[in-house]
Amino acid sequence: MATTEDRRGLGGSDDWRRELYEAAPERQGELFSTISGLENEPLYAPERVEIDYDRDLGYPGAYPFTRGVYPSMYRGRLWTMRQFAGFGTAAETNERFRYLLAHGQTGLSTAFDMPTLMGYDSDHQRSLGEVGREGVAIDSLADAETLFDGIPLGEVSTSMTINGPAAMLLAFYVSVAEEQGVPRAELRGTIQTDILKEYIAQKEWIFPPEPSMRLVTDMVEFCARELPRWHPISISGYHIREAGSNAVQELAFTLANGFAYVDAAIQRGLDVDEFAPRLSFFFNAHLDFFEEIAKYRAARRIWARELRERYGAKNPRSWLMRFHTQTAGVSLTAQQPEVNIVRTALEALAAVLGGTQSLHTNSFDEALALPTENAVRLALRTQQVIAHETGVVNTIDPLGGSYYLEDLTTRLEAEAYDYFGRIEKLGGVIPAIKENFFQREIAEASFRYQAEVEAKQRIVVGVNRYELEDEAELELLRIDPALEQEQIERVQALRGRRDSAAVEASLARLKEAAAREDENLMPLLIEASRAYATLGEMCDALRETWGTWRETPVF
Repeated sequence: MATTEDRRGLGGSDDWRRELYEAAPERQGELFSTISGLENEPLYAPERVEIDYDRDLGYPGAYPFTRGVYPSMYRGRLWTMRQFAGFGTAAETNERFRYLLAHGQTGLSTAFDMPTLMGYDSDHQRSLGEVGREGVAIDSLADAETLFDGIPLGEVSTSMTINGPAAMLLAFYVSVAEEQGVPRAELRGTIQTDILKEYIAQKEWIFPPEPSMRLVTDMVEFCARELPRWHPISISGYHIREAGSNAVQELAFTLANGFAYVDAAIQRGLDVDEFAPRLSFFFNAHLDFFEEIAKYRAARRIWARELRERYGAKNPRSWLMRFHTQTAGVSLTAQQPEVNIVRTALEALAAVLGGTQSLHTNSFDEALALPTENAVRLALRTQQVIAHETGVVNTIDPLGGSYYLEDLTTRLEAEAYDYFGRIEKLGGVIPAIKENFFQREIAEASFRYQAEVEAKQRIVVGVNRYELEDEAELELLRIDPALEQEQIERVQALRGRRDSAAVEASLARLKEAAAREDENLMPLLIEASRAYATLGEMCDALRETWGTWRETPVF
């Protein structure tokens, strides 16, 4: 065993590498770089890593928030534990909500089916075979009333993962809250609304980018003035990562989108401090453990700097990047799915060590189907074990000051700024979308990663190493096909009993206002919601006015 004198005699990490490390050969064939391709030194030491404590780290709850957005972090309050829920009908999902709340979940997170995400009613011809399959079908205020039946909206925080028709779902939610007697000012939650990442990655848009941005800005303005505790956008890197990007691209593209929303709101005439404190983010937690932790820390630092220095925000709450995290769906494997429990636990631990405010842990069977109740409960228990049994919440930012982590945080930050410069040269986010810049970058990163897996330079357990020939089949959640017809009959019955004249009048006012640029559409959407206009009808009114969007494919 080397003595202190022995170690000092090496003269530093360069001598150590030359005299000791290079005499011990490395494993061959596997990559030591991060998933993003950032090269890793075998050892990080003080003479190789410049750390300015005040500039780069600071203190939790203080600029630049590298170490966390709140002074006490998890010693004061644990992150919100969410599990994504939504399948079949509103009544079935309501039962799952109640189940999760009874088992210790502290916030609701709602998944919607594909027709709802694309702005079609369940009886539309394009909805055939998709109703209730990937999430819950919500056609009107009547469905939203059922979805939240018996759930006091003044006491829970609700997240809704929807983008193109986000304004319509928010209108439904506000209307249900009014029926419950809950003032708008008391509503807490987040609606995703991040339409830019749809054009970049997830591909669930309805309208062209410019009118879509108008609708997003309407929501930001409305929430700033009517729903002060509500997050009107969850600027999402999650789906960018799920589309095949690496951590650098997720970081850079997400923040670029965030800046674009800030620019749009300022152009509307809003003061940055009027809306920025309620912007939130949504990141992926992938398997490259330290790169993920560094990504979150770099994101907080960049956002704080840009909001304070570029946009002149005076309120320190405007500088805070609060974010939700979900473990990486794309990392789950259909092969040996129980191994996904391990993957999810490590990803969740990275999110916690990275300082997330809210966390969803994927269920181990989600590579195969919507999760079963048992799998969902186990995913929630994963968070609870991290929170109460591991000790990682007992001190704030326990990895802060690590030579490796600080160097990686700084390198990710620099890579993000390089992307910001490239996006700016293209004219901004929307012009870059139209040039297919983001789509091409993600496609190339995805191709590189897949090539590394196929060459076995990156090992995926159970896929390209440690495979099993015979695997037992899991019991999966299956959606009863009869539910689709039931939902179709439900929305058709609604049309038969509502006041058709009131619906037509509300939709006419919506189209008239959409054709102009001088009126916020949220009050008109709430009016149409109260009249029981359907989601599809409201979206059709805007399709007629704004048209639809088709991207140029990337090959």
